[in-house]
Amino acid sequence: MNALPTLAIIGCGQMARVLGALWHIHSVFRITQVCNRTQASADAAVAFMGAGEAVDQIGAVQAADVYLIGTPDDAIVLQCQELAALGILLSTSTVFHCSGSLPSTILSSARTFGAHVASVHPICSFAQPNEVLHAFAGTWCGAEGDEAALVLLEPAFMHIGAQLARIDPAQKALYHAAAVFASNYLVTLVDVALQAYQQAGIPRETALAMVAPLVRHTSDNLLQKGPEQALSGPILRGDRETVRSQYRAVHSWDRRHGRLYCKLGHLTALLARRIHQGTPRQ
Repeated sequence: MNALPTLAIIGCGQMARVLGALWHIHSVFRITQVCNRTQASADAAVAFMGAGEAVDQIGAVQAADVYLIGTPDDAIVLQCQELAALGILLSTSTVFHCSGSLPSTILSSARTFGAHVASVHPICSFAQPNEVLHAFAGTWCGAEGDEAALVLLEPAFMHIGAQLARIDPAQKALYHAAAVFASNYLVTLVDVALQAYQQAGIPRETALAMVAPLVRHTSDNLLQKGPEQALSGPILRGDRETVRSQYRAVHSWDRRHGRLYCKLGHLTALLARRIHQGTPRQ
């Protein structure tokens, strides 16, 4: 174990706990200090991971090969500055964060002291740490930063089952927005559909049961074959009168949702045009 690269964690929330536990289990890193705002939360993080020394002051963090700053996004820059001020960073040090929206360049204070910096963002929900601990394998991670840092971190993530994709740090916000479109906004669209069913006189519980097979079938086709093969409906068929009738009904019910229907209809028409101009659907 002592031959393993050392890892100090500054801000050990649910994601950092899962990653730390996996790296400990798979003998990727030897975890040293685990620093949280309170001793109790640091103790809980160490207990979950089964490794590390719990501390509640960043000044207690000692020199390590790798530092994970796992704080909320708004605190990453400050924590990096405080880490750099300790005077323990070397030209061989690696400092990284796992934010999906912020680039590795926000760790510039660590770079000032010669450290290599990176960001590796697991596209995964860590709301249930015990569950994701056993299901992390296969998780995609967006990675960017200094090559020297990625040469170390990418194998570390791959060793616990992650799949890596290099991303452009200048487009980090757009990269993160893509996940919002695919996950958060999908939930919002289904919620709008349920509201529309309810407005049409169908109880919410029944509406949810009605949309379940439709959502599953659509998502299965989408993920297996891509959007060009999964799209169906009146816009693809060119049934303009049906689209106009639906828009008038939605707009009459709720103007906000009418504007949403119109915007999504326009984007769907562009997708349908690509389909008609491209390879015939199977």
